[in-house]
Amino acid sequence: MSRTFADRTEAGQRLARALHAYTGRADLLVLALPRGGVPVAYEVARALGAPLDLLLVRKLGVPGQEELAMGAIASGGIRVLNREVIAATGVGEAEIEAAAAREQRELERRAGAYRGERPPPAIAGRCVILIDDGLATGATMRAALAALRPQRPAALVVAVPVAPRDTLARLRAEADDVVCLEAPEDFYAIGAWYRDFGQLDDDQVRALLARAWTERPEVQS
Repeated sequence: MSRTFADRTEAGQRLARALHAYTGRADLLVLALPRGGVPVAYEVARALGAPLDLLLVRKLGVPGQEELAMGAIASGGIRVLNREVIAATGVGEAEIEAAAAREQRELERRAGAYRGERPPPAIAGRCVILIDDGLATGATMRAALAALRPQRPAALVVAVPVAPRDTLARLRAEADDVVCLEAPEDFYAIGAWYRDFGQLDDDQVRALLARAWTERPEVQS
């Protein structure tokens, strides 16, 4: 297995080329799933001439195996659970509730840290491209889709550099379009497909957002 992407910036540039058909749409909005999705989405938004914003989602990790998602939560009280993972690991309802409460606190912290007083973007009638740096179980992306669908977007597009094939198959049933550069049979982990997969901090996320919001301000409704 080769490490396909140099870093998230290169992955975003390559993903932008795969999304070329969406370039210049007046109704286009790119939403990043932070933290890792932000540098990928920044490159896509810049290349497509679209505004960039965030959709805050938090994975619910299996206790003791936090990288394994048993579900996810998103803004607006959205919760998506992966019952297969829950059954396989024997996680109880009390553990699920504890994880959800903990991640809700972090979701609210990030909302303040990244957005401040900035209102969320309008979703209704827009073509929304949802971007992360990769997917494993897809729980966070499914929560993102569930959070956005009631807001009546014109289309919901999932775009990621890498994801396993079974995850992509599930997402195709929930999104209007799915774009993925690499869908390996042997997935391992998202970071295995990057030569540089260093963790981002809040300051790096804020810096990229500030740059994007200066370069292409979003017209608030």
